[in-house]
Amino acid sequence: MPALSALGADLLRRGELDEAEPHLRAAAAAGDRAAVNNLGVLLHQRGRTEDAAACWRTAAVAGSAAAAHALGRYHRECGDESAACYWLRQSAEAGHTLGAYALAELLDHRGEDGAEAWFRAAAEGGHREAAHRVGLHLLTASEGGAQTAEPWFRQAASRGHSGAALRLGVLLEERGDTREAGRWYLIAAGEGEPGAACALGFLLRDAGNEEAAEEWWRRAAREGDGNAANALGALHAERGQRPEAERWYVAALDAGDINGAFNLGLLCAGQGREAQAEQWYRKAAYAGHTEAANALAVLLLQRGDTDGAEPWFSKAAEGGSVDAAFNLGILHSGRGALDEAMRWYRQAAEVGHAEAALQVGGSLLREGDENAAEHVLRRAAEGGSVEGAFRLASLLEHRSAGRPPQDGVPEYERWYAEAAGAGHRRAQVRVGMCAAARGDVVAAAHWYRAAAEEGSSSGAFNLGLLLAREGAEPEAALWWARAAEAGHGRAALRLALLAARRNELAESRRWCARAVELGPAAVAERAARLSDALHSELSA
Repeated sequence: MPALSALGADLLRRGELDEAEPHLRAAAAAGDRAAVNNLGVLLHQRGRTEDAAACWRTAAVAGSAAAAHALGRYHRECGDESAACYWLRQSAEAGHTLGAYALAELLDHRGEDGAEAWFRAAAEGGHREAAHRVGLHLLTASEGGAQTAEPWFRQAASRGHSGAALRLGVLLEERGDTREAGRWYLIAAGEGEPGAACALGFLLRDAGNEEAAEEWWRRAAREGDGNAANALGALHAERGQRPEAERWYVAALDAGDINGAFNLGLLCAGQGREAQAEQWYRKAAYAGHTEAANALAVLLLQRGDTDGAEPWFSKAAEGGSVDAAFNLGILHSGRGALDEAMRWYRQAAEVGHAEAALQVGGSLLREGDENAAEHVLRRAAEGGSVEGAFRLASLLEHRSAGRPPQDGVPEYERWYAEAAGAGHRRAQVRVGMCAAARGDVVAAAHWYRAAAEEGSSSGAFNLGLLLAREGAEPEAALWWARAAEAGHGRAALRLALLAARRNELAESRRWCARAVELGPAAVAERAARLSDALHSELSA
């Protein structure tokens, strides 16, 4: 009988059902449980599922793990999960790898305990999908999940699981091992994994090989990868090939990637096609695209439709858009609802929006809470806000007044320099003043000139003072004139005094009048006295 059972099994594997059946029936009648199980397989292939289940039940009761597995799957297909769980557990506990995987998958589906343990058992038996599932579970189970998941993904990938190869590539790329990541992406892409082809394209683009990146993106996009289609759209948009870019964004949308609609909105907005941009933004926003909701709100706000913009800003902010929270702050501030504005500014600042932190810091300063203001302004400055760096420097300088000087460059001067380097005119003037206080005339002149050339009246005035002290009075007068014309009262007074020394009394009185007009009070008072004296002299 074992020979008949083996012959029947061989014929079954070859698909010769008519020839296999009599041999399997004969062996099954003699009590060969393997034959009973294989007869069940044959009957199942013929569509006689109930007869197949009867054979599997007989073999499973006799101790066949393979039959218990087949019977468990039959019951699950019939919707009887309790019976399925019973027979799959019999199979799994007997060491059947497929039974362990099927049991784990059923337990996971039902949300019951024990799924991971059976996935592990199946993986240890060589089941690649089980190894992949263990990796996925570990990846999301804890903060260090990537490290514990990697060996399981590697195990599954080594056995030809393309999804695991893709996951392994992602983990390797995230930790900076791009060479090995690329190798696994290539393996997965070769197995028909479009996500791996897409990821390989990004890896190649970052390495500077745009031509190869485009080839892999095209391959992935043709296989329905929306992310790759979006990447191709962006590539053609950068090249100025708008129709081609639009075609790929539409392809991304057709593939179910809502980013395609958002990118179409951006493309239309960049061409001034606001009506079409609004349509695409709305499509993406209604589908839950956070940045599309924010972009739509910005478009409506620019049109003056604040009522229409607000709910979209709110939707985007609730979805986690930091820019939307900041924009809500601007919107409410414009309405005079300062408390509501500050609530949104705080929300944006807490997750790293530098300009929102600047607004919060300014509010705290107005309230007199310098300690809290310093903390928030520091976040703004460190986040790249130029005005934030200047405000922080001003606060630190104010708070250092009266304290003994420290060794080295004060922190406030470093922040002034940070803002000055980014073109902040008032910061440039302050850096110049700090340099002048140290006696560094060259550095002071550099920063005063930089500010003056960008239109700073204080920069022009201070540069004039520096030049006058160095004996370059004619050049100083030119900068004072520029400052006075821009509304700097002290510069006008300096020009009045200079003209008086030259005995240009009418010119001096003209600048006196300008200084009186511009102020401040002390300057206006001094200019008025000088003007009276000049009047007396002219009258005499």
